[in-house]
Amino acid sequence: MPDRSSRTFCWTPLWHARLPGAGLEHLLLQDGAADSTLLAFDEADQPFRLHYRLMWDEAWRLREADLAVTVASGTRRLALHTDGEGCWWNGDGPLPALDGCLDIDIWPTPFTNSFPIRRVPLAIGERREFRMAWVSAPALKVEPLAQAYTRLTEHRYLFESLDGSGFRVELQMDDEGIVVDYPGLFRRAPVRA
Repeated sequence: MPDRSSRTFCWTPLWHARLPGAGLEHLLLQDGAADSTLLAFDEADQPFRLHYRLMWDEAWRLREADLAVTVASGTRRLALHTDGEGCWWNGDGPLPALDGCLDIDIWPTPFTNSFPIRRVPLAIGERREFRMAWVSAPALKVEPLAQAYTRLTEHRYLFESLDGSGFRVELQMDDEGIVVDYPGLFRRAPVRA
């Protein structure tokens, strides 16, 4: 039987219009922690490396997020902390704009879609709205963003961005609530156990 305490997941980014499939995310997942490195190209075709470490409690409530982006001009970092109840802070103090955010959504990775799905199990047909701390790379800008998830089947969820863009997509998840296929944006690469 495979060791479930540590698993590896890889995704190929498909979202870049001129360079689809260029790059890779390599994530090491343990109980309550993830460590990932992602290689990708920004919208100006410039390469960047995103490294993030996340820690959460047994209820999938995020507690810490450490991110670093490296580009040709150097490295920038972002460290976020949360109490798991909607209060956030960094090294400079409280981040009141994120009040009420319980989950994090990091662009560009599909992994953080797992947080609301794991934290709030939905019945098939049920829809819930979430206020996310949305972090975009390579800028590492963080802001609140409303999203919704509807569980369509055991392993399919409808994701909706509620930012006015009208973005909607059906996500295929595995038994652990980890993205397998995020149409047009990410596809999980097979990894041998």
